[in-house]
Amino acid sequence: MEPITSGVEQVLISNASQKPRILLAASGSVAAIKFANLCHCFSEWAEVKAVVTKGALHFIDKVSFPKDVAVYTDDDEWSAWNKVGDSVLHIELRRWADIMVIAPLSANTLGKIAGGLCDNLLTCIVRAWDYDKPFFVAPAMNTFMWNNPFTERHLMTIDELGISLIPPVSKRLACGDYGNGAMAEPSLIYSTVRLFLNSRSESGSSTIS
Repeated sequence: MEPITSGVEQVLISNASQKPRILLAASGSVAAIKFANLCHCFSEWAEVKAVVTKGALHFIDKVSFPKDVAVYTDDDEWSAWNKVGDSVLHIELRRWADIMVIAPLSANTLGKIAGGLCDNLLTCIVRAWDYDKPFFVAPAMNTFMWNNPFTERHLMTIDELGISLIPPVSKRLACGDYGNGAMAEPSLIYSTVRLFLNSRSESGSSTIS
């Protein structure tokens, strides 16, 4: 992952290819080790930009991202703005994207979204999101966190917003426990989103501009 040096200007480049514009995001879960793989899956078909939280950076291999995928962090949100009238990164990313996917979605970020908090680049994009555009999340957390009553409440809240859930799966978790809560595989996340967009396109209701 190369440093972002051109700020918001990268977001404003016109999309001449008319490929789907996918905004991928990773929050602070160990499943973020698969995030670069997810970006590779999508970048072969769509134009991709990525957002990673500070917590996610602990698990991400920075050199493994596709070279054509711009990756944004909280630092870019602050460094891109200097004075009134400058573009705001989280707004420009929201305008650019046809669809947003958070994978992994941690328990912490799920709680923030459900509560309307927006204290980093990722949650600011979510708070500013146009919910006429598709939005998918793929949670990843420990089984007991997944089964916690708060999780059910938070999932109900984001469902009311129109956010689509790609459910976690049961497997051996990074913590050593076995149970539900593991993020769906990148290939499944990719195929779910692609099938959704293909079906929208065939029905004449595509969000792709």
